[in-house]
Amino acid sequence: MSDEDRRTHWDNAYASKGEAGVSWFEDAPLVSFDLIRQCVAIADASLIDIGGGASRLVDKLLGEGMRAITVLDLSPAALSAAKARLGTRGDDVEWIAADVTEWRPTRSYDVWHDRAAFHFLTEPDDRAAYIDRLHAAVKPGGHAIIATFALDGPERCSGLPVMRYDPATLAGLIGPSFRLVEERRHIHATPSGSTQAFQFSVLQRVTR
Repeated sequence: MSDEDRRTHWDNAYASKGEAGVSWFEDAPLVSFDLIRQCVAIADASLIDIGGGASRLVDKLLGEGMRAITVLDLSPAALSAAKARLGTRGDDVEWIAADVTEWRPTRSYDVWHDRAAFHFLTEPDDRAAYIDRLHAAVKPGGHAIIATFALDGPERCSGLPVMRYDPATLAGLIGPSFRLVEERRHIHATPSGSTQAFQFSVLQRVTR
């Protein structure tokens, strides 16, 4: 799928279902926030949310005093939904409409957060490009929090195939510059009432 096709797919998903109708919607992203809080002092940290779209994680982080937040998503429609919801609260957030596999970081971050973006990368070249950006963007000693479908999770989402992981396999793919420091299993309840098994992996950038 081309970059333009992916953008159209996700714009259509948000346009047809709305922010709260997509399967990955969370009214309160508690697992993500808890893991971020374990990694950093919220008010002093910088974070990029990969595939953040219209996620309400940014609302929670702003409410807790985080000032350096970047949200990157392929879908301008998803980012527009988040901006409209936040109003002037979102003025200090950096919003980036881009494909993470094509984007080039211009700064580094304490935390790279990704809930359910990486598992859509089914092609090896796309995964390699993502990992290259991850290595470029996370500070030494910083953390990556990456959530994907678990091995018993769905094989498809929003009409697209996905990759499923356990924490050890994901850590091996990311490479030795990061070490797995925590893992968590989570069962997500979708707006339609079904459930999806996720794994959250916390990886710390190795300092050399």
